[in-house]
Formats: sequence, C-alpha cells, structure tokens
Amino acid sequence: MSALGDAFATELLKSRRSRVPWGVAAGFTMVPLVGGLFMVILEDPERARQLGLLGTKAQLAAGTADWPTFLDLLGQAVAIAGAMVFAFLTAWVFGREFADRTVRNLLAIPTPRWAVVVAKALVVGLWDVAICGWIVALGLAIGAGLGLPGWSADRAASTLQGIAVAALMTICLQTVTAFFAGVGRGYIAPLAWIVAAIVAAQVLAALGRGNLFPWAVPALVVGAGGPEVEPANALSFAIVAVTAALGLAGTIAWWSCADQSG
Repeated sequence: MSALGDAFATELLKSRRSRVPWGVAAGFTMVPLVGGLFMVILEDPERARQLGLLGTKAQLAAGTADWPTFLDLLGQAVAIAGAMVFAFLTAWVFGREFADRTVRNLLAIPTPRWAVVVAKALVVGLWDVAICGWIVALGLAIGAGLGLPGWSADRAASTLQGIAVAALMTICLQTVTAFFAGVGRGYIAPLAWIVAAIVAAQVLAALGRGNLFPWAVPALVVGAGGPEVEPANALSFAIVAVTAALGLAGTIAWWSCADQSG
C-alpha cells in the first residue's frame, strides 16, 4: 500500500475508534429535529403554546409549515451550522496530536508529512460527507413523517443540489481550519478562527460583500441572505476554490517545514 494509503487507513481507524466524530454527528442531528419542531409550531401556533412548545408572548418569523420552508430551513442550517460543526471535527483531527503530545511520534515515522496531511484531510472530508448525508436523509424522513404539504420534485432537487454545493464548499474550506490547527498546535486557534470567520461572514453579507468572502458563499448558495443580498457568482466559487487550495498548500508546507519541537 502507498504511503498515502497507509496514512489514510491509520487516520480512518483512529477516527472510527474515537467518540468525537460520532458525537459531532449526534450533535448535528439536532438540525433536522429542530427544523421539524419549527414546522409543528408553524402548523398550529396556538396548540404549540398549549403544549408549552412556544411562549405565550413569543412571535414566529414569517413562514408556513410546508416543504419549501422546511427545505430552505434545512439548507441554511447545514450551510451555517455546518461551518462550525465541520471546523470542530477538523480541529480535532489536526489538533489532537498536539493536545495528546503524540505529534513527535507521528512525525518520527517514515511516512511523508504531506501524506499525513492529505490523509487527515480526506478523513475529515469523508466524515463530513457522511454526516451531511445523514442530516439530509433524516430531514427528508422527518418532513415526510409530518406530512408537510407543497412537495415538488423539481424544487426539492434544486434545494438539495444547493445543499450539496454549499456543503462541499464548506468542507473544502476546512483546509484553512487545518492550517490554524497546526500553527496553533491544538484546538483553540482553529476554533477561534472559525468563530471569527462566521461573524465576518454575517457582517459582510449584510453589507452586500458576502459573495467575495469564502465563508459567506455557502450560505448565499442556499439563499440564507435573502433576495436582497448579492448572490454567489462564478467569482465567488473561484475565491472558495483558491482559498481551499491555499489552505491545503499552507498546511502541507507548515507540517513539512515548520519547527515541530514545541
């Protein structure tokens, strides 16, 4: 087996045996569950108040309990919450060696450092794709179980395509999170970074410049900014691709050349 194959198998085994990825998947499961709860409340607000699901003075945002609203809500939650959830998983995969003080042992093995980085990135991507698939499948099952009206195969296909594109871009951008995990030698720096990036994305989207900021683009793809916000375009996708590539190159360069004695 190649060096990359060996490294990938090792990283995959470590992730499977850990509770962290499974915990991340379980936490993200709240997204479709909460979406389903919102649909129940929107369908009958008065009954929801009687059951204690809604405060007597609480006001609901505009929306109806139907498939278009539910799918839009699911897509926006995946794009926005996914950035934090995937960053948490990335910080763990790339930062655990430093937190556990096993990085010297990892770097002492003959496997090329670039292979270690790429293997970790592939494992993160694999888990992210699996988690996204689970969330979307559960969301569809919840919507069907609630008997939501307004189902349209064309609308559903369009929304699911947007979710897939947004998720893919969010996953690719985790290379930057991985870079901060290496530079920061642990979990704190990458998590601090993603919080700052999400806040900046919200601000720039509100200012009409979200389509030029990589971490705002996934949310724009699923319509989180609304019709009045500048939509994502070809330049937006190019910026995401370049940022992801630079993040991967920077992570490989850091692991290959930086002083690892700390």
